[in-house]
Amino acid sequence: MPGLEPLQPVGSNFVRWRGRKLVYFSGCDYFRLASHPAVLRAAAVGLKQLGLNAAASRLTTGHRKIYETLERQLADFFQAEDALLVSGGYLTGLVVAQALAGNFSHALVDERAHPAVLEASVQLDCPILKFKHRDLDDFARAVARCGPGARPILLTDGMFSHDGSAAPLKAYLKILPHDGLILVDDAHGAGVLGKTGKGTLEHEKASRRQIIQCITLSKAFGVYGGVVFGSQALRESILKRSRAFISSTPLPPPLANAALQAVRLLNRDGKKLRRCLHQNVARVRTVLRAAGWEIPETPGPIIPLPPTTEAEARALKQRLLAAGIYPPFVKYPGGDANGYFRFVISSEHSPAQLDKLITALATFNPKSKVARRG
Repeated sequence: MPGLEPLQPVGSNFVRWRGRKLVYFSGCDYFRLASHPAVLRAAAVGLKQLGLNAAASRLTTGHRKIYETLERQLADFFQAEDALLVSGGYLTGLVVAQALAGNFSHALVDERAHPAVLEASVQLDCPILKFKHRDLDDFARAVARCGPGARPILLTDGMFSHDGSAAPLKAYLKILPHDGLILVDDAHGAGVLGKTGKGTLEHEKASRRQIIQCITLSKAFGVYGGVVFGSQALRESILKRSRAFISSTPLPPPLANAALQAVRLLNRDGKKLRRCLHQNVARVRTVLRAAGWEIPETPGPIIPLPPTTEAEARALKQRLLAAGIYPPFVKYPGGDANGYFRFVISSEHSPAQLDKLITALATFNPKSKVARRG
């Protein structure tokens, strides 16, 4: 692809780039389940027993027993009334919005919401109002602008991927009208946040009564596919009204079987994995703050470094490469104009790998952005 260089994974925590093997602090495979032997075996068994592709929508001849089994396991894990598999995480909000179109007076959207959330808001067929990122006062003003008798729906990420911060869902519910609703894209929070990994809702201690939670299986679960958690009535509405769901081929059965194994692993080992993950993040943050970096305190395992000039970015890239680390520089369309460094920590990064990152960054002066000598 023009402008993009391929990365070759080497084990769980390395990539090969331009002939070099480099430590990898990017991607969002937070527990490295994408390379877990049990998950890979489940994919292989699924391929042999279930075939590569359902080759039709679930509402015609593409429905498989494995989808029902995975949905039940996911609903149990997240303690939701119902779960519905979608072929990709990007589509989860879209299928919900198509099912609920015409039911709301306004869509209120966090200004830093993921593009998938913005696309979903368009499908709701109502006026869209953006509010300042995670700003309760501005959200309250947006609700007031909707007028008396309005029925708004709030759309937001759960854990924001740019810095690991969480949406204040419980506080939003106190401001939102009683017949309003929240559609939360919890792609990054699911499996990671909360005492038992149920995501941003559990982290924020927010009731599911007015919340629809959407997740992807490609982050903490290490596989692929999207899931919508909500009521049985919502499921039925999606099956009847969502063109994106009705007309799409479902998740390949081998991936569904792999995801089922990933759910089992997080049920069994999730507490330990989350503890290791958060300990690793705390270790890096503590040292970098002592070295002068301004690192935000967020619940997610993401460490952003402030937007930089091109010269400053080049200097830090060179410092990271010299340390044997792949430079995770992000210049996302619609994001920070100058780009920024986003370091994603996993539960499986070794102490030596974390120390390598800490040393490289701690010896880079965050105030002048000029590498220290000696």
